[in-house]
Amino acid sequence: MADELETLLTESKRASRALGVAPAEQRHAAIAAIADAIEVAAERIRAANAEDLERGRANGLADGLLDRLLLDESRIAGLAAAARALAELPDPVGEVLRERTLPNGLELTEVRVPFGVVGVIYEARPNVTVDLACIGLGSGNAVVLRGGSAAERSNAVLVDVMQGAIEAAGLPRAAVQTIDRFGRDGAGRLMRARGLVDLLVPRGSAALIERVVTESTVPVIETGAGVVHAFVDRAADLPMAVEIVLNAKTQRTSVCNALETVLVHRDIAETAVPVLADALRQAGVTIHADAALPGVDGAAPLGEHGWSTEHLSMDVAIGVVDGLDAAIEHVNAFGTHHTDTIITDDAQSAARFLAEVDSAVVMHNASTRFTDGGEFGFGAEVGISTQKAHARGPMGLPELTSTKWIVRGTGQVRA
Repeated sequence: MADELETLLTESKRASRALGVAPAEQRHAAIAAIADAIEVAAERIRAANAEDLERGRANGLADGLLDRLLLDESRIAGLAAAARALAELPDPVGEVLRERTLPNGLELTEVRVPFGVVGVIYEARPNVTVDLACIGLGSGNAVVLRGGSAAERSNAVLVDVMQGAIEAAGLPRAAVQTIDRFGRDGAGRLMRARGLVDLLVPRGSAALIERVVTESTVPVIETGAGVVHAFVDRAADLPMAVEIVLNAKTQRTSVCNALETVLVHRDIAETAVPVLADALRQAGVTIHADAALPGVDGAAPLGEHGWSTEHLSMDVAIGVVDGLDAAIEHVNAFGTHHTDTIITDDAQSAARFLAEVDSAVVMHNASTRFTDGGEFGFGAEVGISTQKAHARGPMGLPELTSTKWIVRGTGQVRA
Protein backbone atom coordinates (compact mmCIF):
# COMPACT_ATOMS: atom_id res chain seq x y z
CA MET A 1 0.00 0.00 0.00
CA ALA A 2 2.79 2.43 0.91
CA ASP A 3 4.42 2.12 -2.52
CA GLU A 4 1.10 2.57 -4.35
CA LEU A 5 0.13 5.56 -2.24
CA GLU A 6 3.53 7.18 -2.64
CA THR A 7 3.22 6.78 -6.40
CA LEU A 8 -0.20 8.45 -6.27
CA LEU A 9 1.16 11.36 -4.24
CA THR A 10 4.13 11.70 -6.58
CA GLU A 11 1.70 11.93 -9.50
CA SER A 12 -0.19 14.65 -7.63
CA LYS A 13 3.03 16.57 -7.09
CA ARG A 14 3.82 16.36 -10.81
CA ALA A 15 0.28 17.46 -11.66
CA SER A 16 0.56 20.43 -9.31
CA ARG A 17 3.52 21.75 -11.26
CA ALA A 18 1.51 21.58 -14.49
CA LEU A 19 -1.46 23.33 -12.86
CA GLY A 20 0.75 26.03 -11.40
CA VAL A 21 1.74 27.24 -14.86
CA ALA A 22 -1.50 26.43 -16.70
CA PRO A 23 -3.34 29.48 -18.04
CA ALA A 24 -6.35 30.60 -16.06
CA GLU A 25 -8.54 30.07 -19.12
CA GLN A 26 -7.60 26.40 -19.28
CA ARG A 27 -8.17 25.80 -15.59
CA HIS A 28 -11.53 27.59 -15.71
CA ALA A 29 -12.50 25.55 -18.77
CA ALA A 30 -11.76 22.39 -16.78
CA ILE A 31 -14.07 23.57 -13.99
CA ALA A 32 -16.85 24.31 -16.49
CA ALA A 33 -16.27 20.86 -18.01
CA ILE A 34 -16.71 19.33 -14.55
CA ALA A 35 -20.09 21.05 -14.23
CA ASP A 36 -21.22 19.62 -17.57
CA ALA A 37 -19.90 16.15 -16.74
CA ILE A 38 -21.70 16.06 -13.39
CA GLU A 39 -25.00 16.85 -15.08
CA VAL A 40 -24.44 14.15 -17.69
CA ALA A 41 -23.51 11.60 -15.01
CA ALA A 42 -26.27 12.57 -12.56
CA GLU A 43 -28.00 9.19 -12.67
CA ARG A 44 -24.74 7.33 -12.12
CA ILE A 45 -23.89 9.62 -9.19
CA ARG A 46 -27.31 9.11 -7.57
CA ALA A 47 -26.99 5.34 -7.91
CA ALA A 48 -23.61 5.33 -6.18
CA ASN A 49 -24.93 7.67 -3.51
CA ALA A 50 -27.91 5.38 -2.89
CA GLU A 51 -25.47 2.57 -2.12
CA ASP A 52 -23.68 4.76 0.43
CA LEU A 53 -26.97 5.82 2.02
CA GLU A 54 -28.19 2.23 2.28
CA ARG A 55 -24.94 1.13 3.89
CA GLY A 56 -25.01 4.15 6.20
CA ARG A 57 -28.50 3.35 7.46
CA ALA A 58 -27.54 -0.29 7.98
CA ASN A 59 -24.51 0.84 10.00
CA GLY A 60 -26.60 3.21 12.14
CA LEU A 61 -25.19 6.43 10.72
CA ALA A 62 -26.67 9.44 12.52
CA ASP A 63 -29.41 11.42 10.79
CA GLY A 64 -27.17 14.47 10.54
CA LEU A 65 -24.48 12.50 8.72
CA LEU A 66 -27.06 10.88 6.45
CA ASP A 67 -28.25 14.36 5.51
CA ARG A 68 -24.69 15.44 4.71
CA LEU A 69 -24.22 12.27 2.69
CA LEU A 70 -27.32 12.70 0.51
CA LEU A 71 -26.92 13.70 -3.13
CA ASP A 72 -30.41 14.10 -4.56
CA GLU A 73 -31.34 15.70 -7.86
CA SER A 74 -31.38 19.25 -6.50
CA ARG A 75 -28.05 18.89 -4.72
CA ILE A 76 -26.36 17.48 -7.82
CA ALA A 77 -27.74 20.40 -9.81
CA GLY A 78 -26.39 22.67 -7.09
CA LEU A 79 -22.93 21.16 -7.45
CA ALA A 80 -22.88 21.92 -11.16
CA ALA A 81 -24.19 25.45 -10.59
CA ALA A 82 -21.58 26.13 -7.91
CA ALA A 83 -18.82 24.87 -10.22
CA ARG A 84 -19.94 27.20 -13.00
CA ALA A 85 -20.07 30.14 -10.60
CA LEU A 86 -16.57 29.35 -9.37
CA ALA A 87 -15.27 29.19 -12.95
CA GLU A 88 -16.33 32.84 -13.39
CA LEU A 89 -14.41 34.15 -10.37
CA PRO A 90 -11.18 36.15 -10.76
CA ASP A 91 -8.05 34.02 -10.93
CA PRO A 92 -5.84 34.58 -7.86
CA VAL A 93 -2.70 32.99 -9.33
CA GLY A 94 -0.17 35.65 -10.26
CA GLU A 95 -2.10 38.46 -8.57
CA VAL A 96 0.34 41.22 -7.58
CA LEU A 97 0.06 42.05 -3.88
CA ARG A 98 2.96 44.46 -3.44
CA GLU A 99 5.55 46.15 -5.62
CA ARG A 100 8.48 48.37 -4.82
CA THR A 101 11.84 49.44 -6.21
CA LEU A 102 14.78 49.54 -3.82
CA PRO A 103 17.28 52.43 -3.82
CA ASN A 104 19.78 50.12 -5.57
CA GLY A 105 17.35 49.60 -8.46
CA LEU A 106 16.17 46.10 -7.57
CA GLU A 107 12.50 45.66 -8.45
CA LEU A 108 10.48 43.57 -5.95
CA THR A 109 7.08 42.06 -6.68
CA GLU A 110 5.04 39.87 -4.33
CA VAL A 111 2.58 37.61 -6.18
CA ARG A 112 0.11 34.88 -5.28
CA VAL A 113 1.15 31.33 -6.11
CA PRO A 114 -0.50 27.94 -5.52
CA PHE A 115 0.49 25.86 -2.50
CA GLY A 116 1.07 22.83 -4.75
CA VAL A 117 -0.61 19.69 -3.39
CA VAL A 118 -3.44 20.19 -0.93
CA GLY A 119 -4.74 17.21 1.00
CA VAL A 120 -8.19 17.28 2.56
CA ILE A 121 -9.57 14.79 5.08
CA TYR A 122 -13.33 14.96 5.57
CA GLU A 123 -16.35 12.81 6.41
CA ALA A 124 -19.60 11.88 4.66
CA ARG A 125 -19.72 14.99 2.47
CA PRO A 126 -19.60 14.05 -1.22
CA ASN A 127 -20.58 17.60 -2.20
CA VAL A 128 -17.26 18.70 -0.71
CA THR A 129 -15.47 16.40 -3.16
CA VAL A 130 -16.64 18.54 -6.07
CA ASP A 131 -16.08 21.83 -4.27
CA LEU A 132 -12.51 20.89 -3.42
CA ALA A 133 -11.67 19.73 -6.92
CA CYS A 134 -12.95 22.97 -8.44
CA ILE A 135 -11.28 25.19 -5.86
CA GLY A 136 -8.05 23.30 -6.46
CA LEU A 137 -8.23 23.93 -10.18
CA GLY A 138 -9.24 27.54 -9.65
CA SER A 139 -6.25 28.18 -7.39
CA GLY A 140 -3.77 26.08 -9.39
CA ASN A 141 -3.45 23.30 -6.79
CA ALA A 142 -3.65 19.54 -7.12
CA VAL A 143 -5.92 18.00 -4.48
CA VAL A 144 -5.71 14.63 -2.74
CA LEU A 145 -8.98 13.70 -1.08
CA ARG A 146 -9.75 11.36 1.78
CA GLY A 147 -13.55 11.52 1.97
CA GLY A 148 -14.16 8.65 4.37
CA SER A 149 -15.76 5.24 4.08
CA ALA A 150 -19.33 6.53 4.44
CA ALA A 151 -19.18 8.26 1.04
CA GLU A 152 -16.69 5.98 -0.67
CA ARG A 153 -18.90 4.95 -3.62
CA SER A 154 -20.18 8.50 -4.22
CA ASN A 155 -16.67 9.93 -4.07
CA ALA A 156 -15.23 7.27 -6.38
CA VAL A 157 -17.78 8.06 -9.08
CA LEU A 158 -17.47 11.82 -8.64
CA VAL A 159 -13.67 11.72 -8.88
CA ASP A 160 -13.82 9.48 -11.95
CA VAL A 161 -16.29 11.84 -13.65
CA MET A 162 -14.19 14.88 -12.79
CA GLN A 163 -10.92 13.30 -13.89
CA GLY A 164 -12.42 12.64 -17.31
CA ALA A 165 -13.49 16.29 -17.60
CA ILE A 166 -10.09 17.55 -16.45
CA GLU A 167 -8.26 15.35 -18.93
CA ALA A 168 -10.56 16.50 -21.73
CA ALA A 169 -9.54 20.07 -20.90
CA GLY A 170 -5.90 19.14 -21.45
CA LEU A 171 -4.86 18.98 -17.78
CA PRO A 172 -3.54 15.94 -15.89
CA ARG A 173 -6.07 13.54 -14.34
CA ALA A 174 -3.91 13.46 -11.23
CA ALA A 175 -4.97 17.04 -10.52
CA VAL A 176 -7.75 15.43 -8.47
CA GLN A 177 -7.22 12.11 -6.70
CA THR A 178 -8.92 10.14 -3.93
CA ILE A 179 -7.20 7.88 -1.41
CA ASP A 180 -10.40 6.48 0.10
CA ARG A 181 -9.44 2.96 -0.93
CA PHE A 182 -6.45 3.09 1.44
CA GLY A 183 -8.71 3.56 4.48
CA ARG A 184 -7.54 5.01 7.80
CA ASP A 185 -3.96 3.96 7.07
CA GLY A 186 -4.10 6.14 3.97
CA ALA A 187 -5.27 9.10 6.03
CA GLY A 188 -2.37 8.59 8.41
CA ARG A 189 0.09 8.36 5.53
CA LEU A 190 -1.33 11.56 4.04
CA MET A 191 -0.72 13.35 7.35
CA ARG A 192 2.94 12.30 7.24
CA ALA A 193 3.56 12.98 3.54
CA ARG A 194 5.67 16.05 4.14
CA GLY A 195 7.51 16.90 0.93
CA LEU A 196 4.79 15.46 -1.28
CA VAL A 197 1.82 17.25 0.29
CA ASP A 198 2.15 20.99 0.93
CA LEU A 199 -0.95 21.66 3.00
CA LEU A 200 -3.58 19.61 4.82
CA VAL A 201 -7.12 20.71 5.68
CA PRO A 202 -9.38 18.60 7.94
CA ARG A 203 -13.17 18.99 7.78
CA GLY A 204 -15.52 17.09 10.04
CA SER A 205 -15.97 16.14 13.67
CA ALA A 206 -13.95 17.63 16.50
CA ALA A 207 -12.27 14.23 16.95
CA LEU A 208 -11.19 14.11 13.30
CA ILE A 209 -9.82 17.65 13.38
CA GLU A 210 -7.97 17.01 16.64
CA ARG A 211 -6.35 13.87 15.21
CA VAL A 212 -5.14 15.69 12.10
CA VAL A 213 -3.85 18.70 14.03
CA THR A 214 -1.94 16.59 16.57
CA GLU A 215 -0.60 13.84 14.29
CA SER A 216 0.19 15.63 11.04
CA THR A 217 3.72 16.54 10.01
CA VAL A 218 2.26 18.38 7.00
CA PRO A 219 1.25 22.00 7.70
CA VAL A 220 -2.43 22.12 8.68
CA ILE A 221 -5.10 24.78 8.36
CA GLU A 222 -7.52 23.98 11.16
CA THR A 223 -11.22 24.12 10.48
CA GLY A 224 -13.41 23.95 13.53
CA ALA A 225 -16.53 22.48 14.94
CA GLY A 226 -19.36 24.98 15.15
CA VAL A 227 -20.58 25.77 18.65
CA VAL A 228 -22.39 28.80 17.25
CA HIS A 229 -24.15 31.45 19.36
CA ALA A 230 -26.88 34.03 19.00
CA PHE A 231 -27.11 36.71 21.70
CA VAL A 232 -30.53 38.33 21.97
CA ASP A 233 -29.75 41.71 23.53
CA ARG A 234 -32.20 43.75 25.58
CA ALA A 235 -32.51 46.14 22.62
CA ALA A 236 -33.39 43.34 20.21
CA ASP A 237 -36.39 43.43 17.90
CA LEU A 238 -38.07 40.24 19.18
CA PRO A 239 -39.83 39.22 15.94
CA MET A 240 -36.50 39.64 14.13
CA ALA A 241 -34.76 37.60 16.82
CA VAL A 242 -37.28 34.78 16.43
CA GLU A 243 -36.84 34.71 12.65
CA ILE A 244 -33.03 34.74 12.84
CA VAL A 245 -32.86 32.09 15.57
CA LEU A 246 -35.28 29.79 13.73
CA ASN A 247 -33.37 30.12 10.46
CA ALA A 248 -29.97 29.65 12.10
CA LYS A 249 -31.15 26.54 13.97
CA THR A 250 -33.55 24.80 11.62
CA GLN A 251 -32.68 25.76 8.02
CA ARG A 252 -30.12 22.93 8.06
CA THR A 253 -29.02 21.37 11.32
CA SER A 254 -26.14 19.14 10.24
CA VAL A 255 -23.72 21.89 9.25
CA CYS A 256 -21.08 23.75 11.24
CA ASN A 257 -22.74 27.17 10.91
CA ALA A 258 -26.02 26.00 12.45
CA LEU A 259 -26.98 27.64 15.74
CA GLU A 260 -26.30 25.67 18.93
CA THR A 261 -26.74 28.19 21.77
CA VAL A 262 -29.11 31.12 22.32
CA LEU A 263 -28.17 33.63 25.02
CA VAL A 264 -30.83 36.09 26.21
CA HIS A 265 -30.27 39.33 28.13
CA ARG A 266 -31.74 39.01 31.62
CA ASP A 267 -33.63 42.31 31.28
CA ILE A 268 -35.92 40.81 28.60
CA ALA A 269 -35.73 37.14 29.57
CA GLU A 270 -39.25 36.84 31.01
CA THR A 271 -40.71 38.03 27.72
CA ALA A 272 -38.20 36.82 25.15
CA VAL A 273 -37.32 33.34 26.40
CA PRO A 274 -40.89 31.92 26.27
CA VAL A 275 -41.45 33.39 22.81
CA LEU A 276 -38.18 32.00 21.45
CA ALA A 277 -38.67 28.62 23.11
CA ASP A 278 -42.25 28.30 21.86
CA ALA A 279 -41.22 29.11 18.27
CA LEU A 280 -38.35 26.62 18.43
CA ARG A 281 -40.52 23.86 19.91
CA GLN A 282 -43.19 24.40 17.29
CA ALA A 283 -40.45 23.87 14.71
CA GLY A 284 -39.54 20.56 16.37
CA VAL A 285 -36.48 21.74 18.29
CA THR A 286 -35.67 20.34 21.75
CA ILE A 287 -34.67 22.98 24.31
CA HIS A 288 -31.70 22.33 26.62
CA ALA A 289 -30.73 24.37 29.68
CA ASP A 290 -28.66 24.09 32.87
CA ALA A 291 -31.22 25.94 35.02
CA ALA A 292 -34.90 26.85 35.05
CA LEU A 293 -35.87 29.11 32.16
CA PRO A 294 -38.51 31.80 32.69
CA GLY A 295 -41.83 30.70 31.23
CA VAL A 296 -40.44 27.40 29.88
CA ASP A 297 -41.28 23.99 31.35
CA GLY A 298 -39.46 20.72 30.80
CA ALA A 299 -36.17 21.83 29.28
CA ALA A 300 -33.77 18.94 28.77
CA PRO A 301 -30.32 18.94 30.40
CA LEU A 302 -27.36 20.31 28.47
CA GLY A 303 -25.60 17.95 26.09
CA GLU A 304 -22.66 15.70 26.83
CA HIS A 305 -20.17 18.56 26.71
CA GLY A 306 -22.28 21.15 28.50
CA TRP A 307 -22.30 24.58 26.91
CA SER A 308 -19.64 23.37 24.45
CA THR A 309 -21.97 20.80 22.85
CA GLU A 310 -22.24 20.82 19.06
CA HIS A 311 -25.60 19.10 18.57
CA LEU A 312 -25.83 19.09 14.74
CA SER A 313 -29.48 18.16 15.27
CA MET A 314 -32.82 19.70 16.20
CA ASP A 315 -31.51 20.63 19.64
CA VAL A 316 -30.49 23.99 21.06
CA ALA A 317 -29.27 25.30 24.40
CA ILE A 318 -30.82 28.45 25.85
CA GLY A 319 -29.24 30.47 28.62
CA VAL A 320 -29.94 33.78 30.37
CA VAL A 321 -26.98 36.14 30.88
CA ASP A 322 -26.69 39.34 32.89
CA GLY A 323 -25.77 41.50 29.92
CA LEU A 324 -23.42 42.15 27.05
CA ASP A 325 -20.24 41.57 29.05
CA ALA A 326 -21.51 38.19 30.25
CA ALA A 327 -22.60 37.24 26.73
CA ILE A 328 -19.18 38.07 25.25
CA GLU A 329 -17.45 36.16 28.05
CA HIS A 330 -19.69 33.12 27.52
CA VAL A 331 -19.19 33.06 23.75
CA ASN A 332 -15.41 33.36 24.03
CA ALA A 333 -15.28 30.69 26.76
CA PHE A 334 -17.58 28.03 25.31
CA GLY A 335 -17.65 28.70 21.57
CA THR A 336 -15.35 27.32 18.92
CA HIS A 337 -14.45 30.71 17.39
CA HIS A 338 -16.52 29.89 14.30
CA THR A 339 -19.57 32.19 13.92
CA ASP A 340 -21.55 34.20 16.46
CA THR A 341 -24.27 36.81 16.05
CA ILE A 342 -25.84 39.56 18.14
CA ILE A 343 -29.44 40.62 17.64
CA THR A 344 -29.90 44.20 18.79
CA ASP A 345 -30.95 47.68 17.73
CA ASP A 346 -28.26 49.20 19.95
CA ALA A 347 -25.39 50.18 17.66
CA GLN A 348 -22.94 50.55 20.55
CA SER A 349 -23.67 47.05 21.87
CA ALA A 350 -23.37 45.64 18.36
CA ALA A 351 -20.02 47.37 17.85
CA ARG A 352 -18.66 45.93 21.10
CA PHE A 353 -19.85 42.40 20.29
CA LEU A 354 -18.32 42.55 16.80
CA ALA A 355 -15.03 43.83 18.19
CA GLU A 356 -14.68 41.67 21.31
CA VAL A 357 -16.02 38.26 20.27
CA ASP A 358 -12.98 36.28 19.11
CA SER A 359 -14.51 34.31 16.23
CA ALA A 360 -13.73 33.89 12.55
CA VAL A 361 -17.08 35.46 11.64
CA VAL A 362 -19.11 37.82 13.83
CA MET A 363 -22.52 39.10 12.78
CA HIS A 364 -25.11 41.71 13.67
CA ASN A 365 -28.80 41.04 13.03
CA ALA A 366 -28.12 38.17 10.63
CA SER A 367 -28.42 34.39 10.60
CA THR A 368 -25.24 32.42 11.18
CA ARG A 369 -26.17 30.25 8.21
CA PHE A 370 -24.58 32.90 5.98
CA THR A 371 -21.06 31.79 7.00
CA ASP A 372 -20.48 29.90 3.79
CA GLY A 373 -18.18 30.28 0.81
CA GLY A 374 -21.06 30.26 -1.63
CA GLU A 375 -23.03 32.85 0.35
CA PHE A 376 -19.94 35.04 0.67
CA GLY A 377 -19.55 35.01 -3.11
CA PHE A 378 -16.55 32.67 -3.16
CA GLY A 379 -18.32 30.04 -5.30
CA ALA A 380 -17.41 27.34 -2.77
CA GLU A 381 -15.03 26.86 0.13
CA VAL A 382 -12.32 24.51 1.31
CA GLY A 383 -13.65 24.90 4.84
CA ILE A 384 -14.27 27.46 7.57
CA SER A 385 -10.91 28.18 9.14
CA THR A 386 -11.14 28.89 12.88
CA GLN A 387 -7.43 29.50 13.37
CA LYS A 388 -5.61 32.80 13.07
CA ALA A 389 -2.62 31.82 10.92
CA HIS A 390 -2.79 32.33 7.14
CA ALA A 391 -6.57 32.23 6.71
CA ARG A 392 -9.67 32.69 8.86
CA GLY A 393 -13.33 32.16 8.01
CA PRO A 394 -14.58 30.71 4.69
CA MET A 395 -11.60 29.70 2.56
CA GLY A 396 -12.06 30.44 -1.12
CA LEU A 397 -9.60 30.71 -3.99
CA PRO A 398 -7.23 33.37 -2.58
CA GLU A 399 -7.00 31.52 0.74
CA LEU A 400 -5.65 28.46 -1.09
CA THR A 401 -2.63 30.37 -2.34
CA SER A 402 0.68 31.35 -0.81
CA THR A 403 3.02 34.07 -2.07
CA LYS A 404 6.44 34.40 -3.62
CA TRP A 405 8.75 37.36 -4.13
CA ILE A 406 10.08 38.02 -7.61
CA VAL A 407 13.26 40.13 -7.72
CA ARG A 408 14.47 41.70 -10.96
CA GLY A 409 17.89 43.28 -11.18
CA THR A 410 20.44 44.62 -13.60
CA GLY A 411 23.56 43.04 -12.10
CA GLN A 412 23.36 44.36 -8.52
CA VAL A 413 25.57 42.70 -5.87
CA ARG A 414 25.35 43.20 -2.11
CA ALA A 415 28.15 45.22 -0.55
